[in-house]
Amino acid sequence: MLKNLGDYFTAQFKKIMPDAFVFALVLTLIVALLATLFVEASPIELIDSWYKGFWVLLEFGMQMSLLIVTGYAIALSPFIDQKIESWSAHIKSPNQVYLSVAIFGLLLSFVSWGWVVIAAVFGRKLALKVSGINYPFLIAITYFSNNIWSTGLSSSIPLLVNTENNYLIEAGILSETISTTQTLGSNLNFAMILFYLSITPLLIFLLKPKKAKNESLSDLLIKASEQTQIKTNTPISKSLSDRLNHSKLLIYIIVMAGGFYVFQHFSQRGFELNLNLMIFIFLMIGLILHRTPFAYGKAVQKGSSNMAAILYQFPFYAGIMGIMIHTGLANYLAEVLIEIAEVETLPSLAFIIGGIVNFAIPSGGGEFAVIGPSILEATLSLVQDYEPEFQQALISKTILAITYGESLTNLLQPFFILMVLPVMSEGTNLQARDVMGYLVIPFILCFTVQLLLINLVGV
Repeated sequence: MLKNLGDYFTAQFKKIMPDAFVFALVLTLIVALLATLFVEASPIELIDSWYKGFWVLLEFGMQMSLLIVTGYAIALSPFIDQKIESWSAHIKSPNQVYLSVAIFGLLLSFVSWGWVVIAAVFGRKLALKVSGINYPFLIAITYFSNNIWSTGLSSSIPLLVNTENNYLIEAGILSETISTTQTLGSNLNFAMILFYLSITPLLIFLLKPKKAKNESLSDLLIKASEQTQIKTNTPISKSLSDRLNHSKLLIYIIVMAGGFYVFQHFSQRGFELNLNLMIFIFLMIGLILHRTPFAYGKAVQKGSSNMAAILYQFPFYAGIMGIMIHTGLANYLAEVLIEIAEVETLPSLAFIIGGIVNFAIPSGGGEFAVIGPSILEATLSLVQDYEPEFQQALISKTILAITYGESLTNLLQPFFILMVLPVMSEGTNLQARDVMGYLVIPFILCFTVQLLLINLVGV
């Protein structure tokens, strides 16, 4: 039954869901209409707010692009290609592919949300070697595995509130940092981790299509063949330029310098991993694996061939964020939450509002900067007559609830699927709508169970 439902939702998404860029344009108009209705924003105010926000994600867009390109370049190296070849020798059925890619994605995403790129490359390579795989379903499973990031080491909101002199402390909302032992190390978060580890293989079993139905990667590729390794055996002349292009010494010097910085960073700050450092590490690993500037340049060229979607869609999502912030719509939504919330219902409502706002502001840290202060102020006002231990527990649970909510609706919001789609859809005509239908049932199941866990499990 669930298999049929999965197929049904996929068929419906193909019919009704437009291209991801069109989705962003329509969402812009919807958010503008909501701002007009609820906060009485004028047309001029809407346009000004839209433009103010339009460029705020330029840095993040560049980071996402580099993350995908450098991650893909690593996978195109001869060493990784050989490793995947040896691993794939033991993976011979579609079920094994779905499960191995999902587990790999869960483990990588728990360490850092951006590492799902590596799982995407792994899944693509396996799909070329094992027959009978429904490729859109494999992309959906790969993307779903990334959702565990909100419980892991790169979860942005828990890391933010554990940062000294963060903007919540400077604004007087929090009096001190909130340790990750109270958020990521809580009973609730451990319950969420166990939930993701158990639900993922179950979803594969319940939802996997019976047949590939002409949707294997080999069927979907526009080109007749897929080159999985970069050819770099171009004849090298004795000219200075060619010798520099193929110089291993240049790579060794740069990688040694980069490796020294990474070692120094971790020795001084512990396991503090941010997006820039992750890209830097990917870059250094890619350089040493390809061994020459020429080989690495070719790999990056191939890895960046399908990056257009990120480059032109990010400013429009930033514009939506601008409307939410500068018209006051985001604060209005948070205030609605404050008016109806009680101590018992606050975490659940924070979970829901975090998910709703994520459609317009698909960035954990960015969304929390907009709605977090209002929600935490509401929390503090509700618990001011309670014991300090209870106050701390409710604040921690509310922070986690926002975190889980905003990451969950990524399953229905095509913004972050741009992390895996450029890699996995290269050479095909696959779009987000071909994949998102498989995520509807996982979303419903996750929403239900996560809401129960938030209500039943303490921190």
